[in-house]
Amino acid sequence: MTIATIETGQAVPVADATAPQDEARVDLKALYRDTQIDTVLAELDAALIGLKPVKQRIREIAAYLLVDKARRLHGLSSSPPTLHMAFTGNPGTGKTTVALRMASILHRLGYVRKGHLVSVTRDDLVGQYIGHTAPKTKEVLKRAMGGVLFIDEAYYLYRPENEKDYGQEAIEILLQVMENQRDDLVVILAGYGDRMETFFSANPGFRSRITHHIDFPDYDDAELVAITEALAAAEGYRFDETARAALCDYVTARRRRPSFANARSMRNAFDRARLRQAMRLFEADAPVDRDALRTITAAEIRASRVFSD
Repeated sequence: MTIATIETGQAVPVADATAPQDEARVDLKALYRDTQIDTVLAELDAALIGLKPVKQRIREIAAYLLVDKARRLHGLSSSPPTLHMAFTGNPGTGKTTVALRMASILHRLGYVRKGHLVSVTRDDLVGQYIGHTAPKTKEVLKRAMGGVLFIDEAYYLYRPENEKDYGQEAIEILLQVMENQRDDLVVILAGYGDRMETFFSANPGFRSRITHHIDFPDYDDAELVAITEALAAAEGYRFDETARAALCDYVTARRRRPSFANARSMRNAFDRARLRQAMRLFEADAPVDRDALRTITAAEIRASRVFSD
C-alpha cells in the first residue's frame, strides 16, 4: 500500500500499482474529511438561513467532485470536468456567499489553484470606446485565474439594442477562456432567472459551457425575520418582543414594495433601525445601561416609511 498525494496536499491511501485492480480502494468519506469539505458545508449552513434546495445542490456537486477525484486517482478520468455555473434568483438570496464557499470547495479538491473569488459586473469588463474592452476583460481574467470569476447581472453584457455597444467583445473573450482554460478558471454567471434565460437564448455559447444551473428561491417571511435577528445578534443587538412583532409586520409590508431584495432589504432595515435607536437614546438625555444600548424596540421598526406609505 502506498500514499497518493492529491493537489490539495492531503495524503490518500491507494493500492500499489502492482496490486490486483480489485484491491484498489479510495475511502471517499476520509477524503471528504481530509479536504475539510465538511467544514465548508457546515460554514455554508451557518452563514445562510434556509435555501435548502441550493445547499442540496452544492452537496451534490461536492460529492460529484469527490468521486471524480477518486476516478482520477484510478486513472479513469482524462480531462477535468466542466464546472462553470449559473446562479439565478432575485437579489439578496445569497448567491455571492454561495460562490465564495464554492470557490473554497473547488480549491480544497484541487480543481482551482488559489480558491479566491473575483466578483465583477459589466462595468469591470466592458470599455467605453474602441480598444478599451479587451484590455479590461483580460485584466479581470488575469486576476481571476486559479479561482472563480463571479459575474453579477451577467445579462447586461449583451445589449443588442445598441449597435455600438462593446459587450459582445467581452463575451467572445470570456467564451474562449471558459473553453480553453477551464482547468484553471471557473466562471459563475448570476442574475434574475428570466433575464438570464433570455441572455442564454441570445448567447448559446454560454449555455453550452454552463454545466450547473442553480436557482435561488426567495426567503419566506419567517426566514427573513430570522435573518434579521441573526444580523442584529452578530452586531450585539436584540429585538424586544414588541420589536419582533413589528419586524414581522415590516417583512409583510416591505415585500409588497418595489425593489425588494430579500436579505439585502432586511440588512438595510436593521441598519436604519439602529440609527433610530441611537437617536432615541441620545435625545433621552439620560444615562444608559448595557441592555438599553443593545435593545431595539418596536418604535424603531414602525418608524419606517413602509408603514406610513
